[in-house]
Amino acid sequence: MLSSMLMSLAGRRIVLGVSGGIAAYKSAELTRLLVKGGAEVQVVMTAAAERFITRLTLQTLSGRKVAADLFDLDAEAERDESGGPVGHIRIADRAELIVIAPATANVIARLAAGMADDLLTTVALATRAPLLLAPAMNVNMWGHPATRENVARLVARGAEIVGPDAGDLACGWVGAGRLVQPAEIAEACARRLARSRDLDGVPILVTAGPTHEALDPVRFLGNRSTGKMGYAVAAAAALRGARVTLVSGPVALPAPAGVERVDVVSAREMRDAVLERSPAARAVVMAAAVSDFRPSVAAESKLKKSGAPLTLALEPNPDILVELVEQRRARGAGPLLCGFAAETGDASGDVEHHAREKLARKGCDLLVANDVSEPGSGFAVDTNRATIYAPDREPERLPRLTKLELADRILDRLAALLSLA
Repeated sequence: MLSSMLMSLAGRRIVLGVSGGIAAYKSAELTRLLVKGGAEVQVVMTAAAERFITRLTLQTLSGRKVAADLFDLDAEAERDESGGPVGHIRIADRAELIVIAPATANVIARLAAGMADDLLTTVALATRAPLLLAPAMNVNMWGHPATRENVARLVARGAEIVGPDAGDLACGWVGAGRLVQPAEIAEACARRLARSRDLDGVPILVTAGPTHEALDPVRFLGNRSTGKMGYAVAAAAALRGARVTLVSGPVALPAPAGVERVDVVSAREMRDAVLERSPAARAVVMAAAVSDFRPSVAAESKLKKSGAPLTLALEPNPDILVELVEQRRARGAGPLLCGFAAETGDASGDVEHHAREKLARKGCDLLVANDVSEPGSGFAVDTNRATIYAPDREPERLPRLTKLELADRILDRLAALLSLA
């Protein structure tokens, strides 16, 4: 029985990219599910994929000619009813979603590098549609730092990752790297398309990353934030049509596509940038890990090591979220405000206690709290387990999700609040 979620695929235009791994055989079932849901599916295959599954199989299931050759002269020369091309640029322009399943380590690396050396990577680079990847590879390839960096780079640009599962792999190894089931990929496609453009034109301000507070010309006080969560929120909001301004502390991430980035260093610089831009926003998501304190005096020259203990005098930084709440109260109107609480707790419930206290004290509309001491959650990883708190509402406790998935859950809540405002 077709799920109600998949019924939302009716009439949607999906490009299904198939790359060269043993899991390519599952793309046949995925094609069938997407078509059964009513989607128009254009399959694009790599040369390596054709060693595992035939064009004829996917053409029969999709009801459309499979695209595989970047230099197909007939396709590139053909024109549609408006006189425009129907080749690879036409595929890229018409797509509402590009899903690559399986996505091998090789195709992930080429996408991360911005290469366009075959039809699939060219379409992915030329499109404005969101990108969903379902990785499949050997467990050691999936865990390799190069692959992890490539995945992180793509997520920072707005790509969504589904899987991989853990279990027995075709290569004989056991571990993470197995393609998730086609039904799960199809559901992810439906969720992605259901969100498309629900924030069209809505101005959203996002903060991300750490702040650095100078001790002297070469040292600073900071924290472990890499900016991945805030950048995921900015990327997800842009994919949903929002006009996103990202105020970013010092990070090593590229700006997501379609996002205006404002670079700052210190907490006071971030405060000034946020307060200047917040009146024009409908929602502000404060995902940055702003330093609570700064040195009372920053040394003008490098502090020398003398062997004696060094005492630093610290003073509090401005609380940007509190200032935004006060600004909104003074004006009688203003943006929705979402704060973050990075806590460290234990089974006694410290995280929830601190989150509820922070929500009440700061007066924001939503508060996203997570335990950064939990493995796979918090700083410098691609996943997060969080709880969303709101006044007069039961907390929404979420499972461990990718940061882009969590970003979409947060935006779902903001979109609902905006529709009621």
